[in-house]
Amino acid sequence: MKRFYIYTIIGVTLLMLFAGCEDILVEQPRSLYTPESFKTEKGVQAGLTALYARQRQYIHNGYYYNAGITGTDEATYGQSADNNFKVMDYSGAAVLDPTNCPANGLWGNAFIAINTASGVIENGVEVGITDSLLAEAYFFRGFNYFSLVQTFGGVPLDLGAGELKFNTSSARTSVRNTVPEVYTRGIFPDLEKAVADLPEYQRVTGSVTKTVARLFLAKAYLTYAWWLENPNNIPTYPEASRVDPAGHDAQYYFQQAYNVATEAIDNPGPYYLQETFYDVNVGSNDRNMEILFYADHTESSEYYNDQGDMSYSSGEMHHNFAVWMMTWNYTLIRSLNESGEQISSVVREAVQELGRPWTRMAPPINVFTNTFADKTNDSRYDGTFQTVYRGNWNKEDGNTYNSLINANGMEVFPGDAILTFLDEDPATPIEYPAMAGDNGVGAGTLPGRSDWVISPSGISRIVYPGLWKLGTYRTDNAGGLGSPNGGITRPFNIAKFSELYFIAAEAAVKGATTSSGKTARELINVIRARAGKWKYDNGENAEKIEDHSAEMTAATPATIDIDYILLERSREFFAEGGRWFDLVRTQKWTEYASSYQICGDSYGQHTAVTVERTIEPYHYLRPIPQSQIDGMEMTEDEKAAYQNPGYE
Repeated sequence: MKRFYIYTIIGVTLLMLFAGCEDILVEQPRSLYTPESFKTEKGVQAGLTALYARQRQYIHNGYYYNAGITGTDEATYGQSADNNFKVMDYSGAAVLDPTNCPANGLWGNAFIAINTASGVIENGVEVGITDSLLAEAYFFRGFNYFSLVQTFGGVPLDLGAGELKFNTSSARTSVRNTVPEVYTRGIFPDLEKAVADLPEYQRVTGSVTKTVARLFLAKAYLTYAWWLENPNNIPTYPEASRVDPAGHDAQYYFQQAYNVATEAIDNPGPYYLQETFYDVNVGSNDRNMEILFYADHTESSEYYNDQGDMSYSSGEMHHNFAVWMMTWNYTLIRSLNESGEQISSVVREAVQELGRPWTRMAPPINVFTNTFADKTNDSRYDGTFQTVYRGNWNKEDGNTYNSLINANGMEVFPGDAILTFLDEDPATPIEYPAMAGDNGVGAGTLPGRSDWVISPSGISRIVYPGLWKLGTYRTDNAGGLGSPNGGITRPFNIAKFSELYFIAAEAAVKGATTSSGKTARELINVIRARAGKWKYDNGENAEKIEDHSAEMTAATPATIDIDYILLERSREFFAEGGRWFDLVRTQKWTEYASSYQICGDSYGQHTAVTVERTIEPYHYLRPIPQSQIDGMEMTEDEKAAYQNPGYE
């Protein structure tokens, strides 16, 4: 198969690991790397390190990121969206096909990682690699196959050299295995091996451990259990009966998911929940011990950040620019200077609350009225969104105004609120301008307030709260605006310790026998209790030490169901890239996302419209990339049969 050929292990960006010498992954460039390099210890170690670097090639890429969120209840396309975003919305703005699917980035990168992992596994013992290091390769092979099977259905276990074998041939034919074959012959054995042999504690900062492997094994069991149950008769491909080869039923795998997840909770190694939701996501606390797995970036070195110039990024595949996609153009907010001229009062700055705006994606209104309905007790709304945009014009070179005139002709100073997204629609109607208005973005006024305001019902494709939780964070701004146009230098989180509670709770809701203190409600209430603890109020830009845990846990229904878990999942992991997978796994995508409300794509449009989506059963699988099919030497009928139905 062309796309699985030898280039999967050749390249100038392959990386070298010197195990035991440093507490971080040490990367060195190689101008040439061939299959023969796997015959040396350093070569195998380099392949292992390349598996970590591979996550940087697509996970936080803005276009792939969009594939996991747009078209769900968490996001639609924004005012500046191109077809990469419109095709994912299923609302008629564009049509998804095998040539334009943003999930295509997963296909090539995952198979490169799978083949590299197989090379490490096959050659590792011979050159003296320990079982615990080999277990990292088993983890990555299982992890990548799990990502693929959730996205595309059954995929090939044989890349040209035999099932789960390291391929160096130029074979250009392929056969897709069925979903149960991929799980039972690939994913489960690899992740079980990883759980058995990985250490409890990180070998180096960011390396995978037993707890990381347990999370993905539990999630794979959970996902496969849903697949076996198939409550809404969603089709699979290649066609296969919903029968487990080992003879187990869905309930067996729900129980396995619960057992593995709770075992990880009870034996966490170095991991633990942070005290507050704010602590999980504030940039100054990146790589905290709630984060199990991430695609790493760093501010300290352009080389180790995998970006040649950290002051500017054009959105290359390996750059972290996911958050730009759901950042609106706040730089168009206007206030008046002392001469009565409109100037930009909130300028682009490399800080977590601002950053670089692209306006490619937008959260629909239901996010603010339904998902995050409780904005008083639950800290996760404030810890997710940037709702107040404050004046920073004084940091711009040559801008020496001490104050500006803002809403209602009132004076504002640097650091004051210039525009606020309100928590609720106010009793007093907001006076919105017909178009952009004096403030440049169509925001309105309320009596006695110096800040422009927009209510939840007025959120549009062009103006909406930004994503504070994923925002730019740098410490090298030197009191100025810094480099807001550079790719994000923060790690992009892939898995968190908190998700173990959701996996176990979901399995419990599906009938798994629970252990003492770990019913579905008790597990979810651990997360909700933490959500009630406040440390800082981003909206007020001030410390806030309050504990609403009692109110949060009391509000949890006595008996929770899958719908409650999915809402809690969105509150906890909003816009982190996994919503589509959650809704597809539980077969709730159509129910949750078939319609949404949002205002228009022009400034001053604050009348919400209901948009209908057409989500067909075949959409629960993404199309196989056309480039993959075009590169295979097979008959046209064989190529047609390789593609997922509905995308021919």
